[in-house]
Amino acid sequence: MKTTLKEDFRSHCAVNYGVEIFGDRWSLLIIRDIIFVGKKTYGDFLKSEEGIATNVLASRLAFLEEQGVLSKAPNPDDKRKDFYTLTEKGLDLIPIVISIVLWSAKHDSKSYVRRREEFVARLSQNPMQVSEEVKALVRDGGCLFPESGG
Repeated sequence: MKTTLKEDFRSHCAVNYGVEIFGDRWSLLIIRDIIFVGKKTYGDFLKSEEGIATNVLASRLAFLEEQGVLSKAPNPDDKRKDFYTLTEKGLDLIPIVISIVLWSAKHDSKSYVRRREEFVARLSQNPMQVSEEVKALVRDGGCLFPESGG
């Protein structure tokens, strides 16, 4: 991963800033896993169905932490493991992730989210309210679909 000093960004365009911070596939999937299924550890993220490589995962976690999107703290039950959580800056990405979910539900006929019709209907009716509810849930250590398990 490249260094992340502001001087290193390609431009100071607002869209470019977002792309530089969270615009790669793996960063958004890590954020998704925290929001939707409550993943917290390196091992949890490694088990995602997309099959992220260990070196890429380590790099993305470090980058997102360095950018202030994630915070890392030792697991109180097992000091050998760290818990990753979204910071306030990371929580502010929830409306973006929600927008991606809505877009995918509309355009991807095989999207998993289509199985959650009630959720998609609520999202479609009031995405900002749902985003705020999800932010509060994740801020308190919860996730949208804990029964999914990954």
